[in-house]
Amino acid sequence: MALLLTDIEAAVRAGWGRDTCTPEYRPHWTPENPARDQCGVTALVLHDLLGGDLVRGEVHVDGVRTDYHWWNRLAGGVEIDLTREQFGPEETVTEGVVVHRPPSIRRCREEYDLLRQRVVTRLRDGQTVSA
Repeated sequence: MALLLTDIEAAVRAGWGRDTCTPEYRPHWTPENPARDQCGVTALVLHDLLGGDLVRGEVHVDGVRTDYHWWNRLAGGVEIDLTREQFGPEETVTEGVVVHRPPSIRRCREEYDLLRQRVVTRLRDGQTVSA
């Protein structure tokens, strides 16, 4: 059975939780905005599964950079951003630049490992949209 992007998206979204967002944001995470602060680990997991490039843009509020936002660009230029909806109307994301994946993940390693394990298990067990 071939996996569809919708299968991967469903597995990623099902894997998000308070324990997979950045530790600094964890006290503020809510199920009403599950994508909030999941972008880095999500982009890395998608990179594992789909390859392509990691892309990073700046998040601005009133013209001041407040954070970074991560997403993916596949071969052929197709961009996938499963966490774009996390931002409020006061937040804007700049055009992204391709960032090389570091040889080891230091920041949010536990969160990445947890999300990756959840996604891979869900896909392996056939808990997908197209199954």
